[in-house]
Amino acid sequence: MYRIISGQWKAKRISAPKNFDVRPTTDFAKEALFSIIENRYRLDFASISVLDLFAGIGSISLEFGSRACTDVTSVEMNPRHSAFIHTTAAELEMGSQINVQRADVFDYLKKNRKRKSYEIVVADPPFEMEIEKYNELISLVLNNNYVKENGVFILEHQSRTKLEHPNLTDTRKYGNVSFSFFKPNEMEVLELTDIPDETPVS
Repeated sequence: MYRIISGQWKAKRISAPKNFDVRPTTDFAKEALFSIIENRYRLDFASISVLDLFAGIGSISLEFGSRACTDVTSVEMNPRHSAFIHTTAAELEMGSQINVQRADVFDYLKKNRKRKSYEIVVADPPFEMEIEKYNELISLVLNNNYVKENGVFILEHQSRTKLEHPNLTDTRKYGNVSFSFFKPNEMEVLELTDIPDETPVS
């Protein structure tokens, strides 16, 4: 069970079937995360797009939907979990806001390279994932234009998992859960010296 923290469905409790093998972000950690997003990035939720990777049973996706975000893409491989997100979003009248994609996250990122960019990309992979896969995930997100110039990639992981990357700007720890924040890759700027001189020769 988890709770929607704020927005239209504030305090709404969402219960998944007991046989679901899920680990939703705790209410405490989620509340802290959205407080950081609101205060640091000053984004208008109603006008941004969000990519939620390893969406589980929709804790993060539905939180953005409740806060009036109209463009949320939720990627979840488990068919029962993805169906739960779809059904729950429809029940809460957020069906048009949340686009559920049943897919392996790594395959999805590889197939959709440079097609769309988002202000916020969030990922909550399995805690037991190996560090090599974390590094692959970070690379796929940052090197394929998934994060807009003013956006952020937020990766949830065990606090004992230590990540290193030149785009890593901050890590916030909440007990066993940590959120690492990555800035997008800087846009390549064409140097003036690289522009050929087309001045006609007299």
